Amino acid sequence: MEVIANFILGDCQEELTKLADHSIDLIVTSPPYADSRANSYGGIKPDDYVAWFLPIGQELYRVLKPDGTFILNIKEKTVNGERHTYVIELILALRKQGWLWTEELIWHKKNSYPGKWPNRFRDAWEHLLQFNKNRKFKMYQEAVMIPMGNWAEGRLKKLSETDKIRDTSKVGSGFGKNVSNWLSRDKAYPTNVLHLATECNNKKHSAVFPESLPEWFIKLFTQEGDWVLDPFMGSGTTIKVAQRLQRNAIGIEILPEYYELARTQIESVQHFLFEGKENYESS
Repeated sequence: MEVIANFILGDCQEELTKLADHSIDLIVTSPPYADSRANSYGGIKPDDYVAWFLPIGQELYRVLKPDGTFILNIKEKTVNGERHTYVIELILALRKQGWLWTEELIWHKKNSYPGKWPNRFRDAWEHLLQFNKNRKFKMYQEAVMIPMGNWAEGRLKKLSETDKIRDTSKVGSGFGKNVSNWLSRDKAYPTNVLHLATECNNKKHSAVFPESLPEWFIKLFTQEGDWVLDPFMGSGTTIKVAQRLQRNAIGIEILPEYYELARTQIESVQHFLFEGKENYESS
């Protein structure tokens, strides 16, 4: 299958207006956090962050398909000894725009390096906020299943009577479990905490996704031939992974040096994929 990688150099607020309505299956992005990357992106002040992002959020809502998903990687900032509320404020503002705040996942950074502060500990996690336009959206949970794990050896060995029926939650959440359903399975569904190491190889960008992060969401919410968008492309990790997984992709980047870096990276992936296809067809 031939897939497309479309690179756009410019401000995403302007460039998004040129994309067609309901054309994107998945948006995965990490915009500059408040006061972060000041030398690269100018550093949006925490008090100004929501007003800055909302016009972008409106365009993302327009281009996303009705059954698509928007994943926003973001993190609070500590100001004057306390956490600023701009992330909470942004969630509430996006809901007023029409977005459904469907889920919150956590990225646990397994290799977070040590540090010491007088009144707190080092951050080792970030938000992965999931937004949708409708309550019914495309989701392929089997694509991200994980090995059952050693816990099953003891937990499933001797089942109680409640383990053999659907035991409904006592707190009224609507969730329930039937432990006996998992007796013959070797894989389970993951939790909403992703234990992934940070990216250490790419020194040319100030904040690089690990490839495993967009890969997880691309597998979960899209199929081959679907369209993936990253409006803050950076060095192009999301686009690179989308191409490898046979998805079409669009990346928007405002800085020429990162735009060129992304193009170079994706061209190497495309060359690898094309060579592999040629070798396969000639064998």
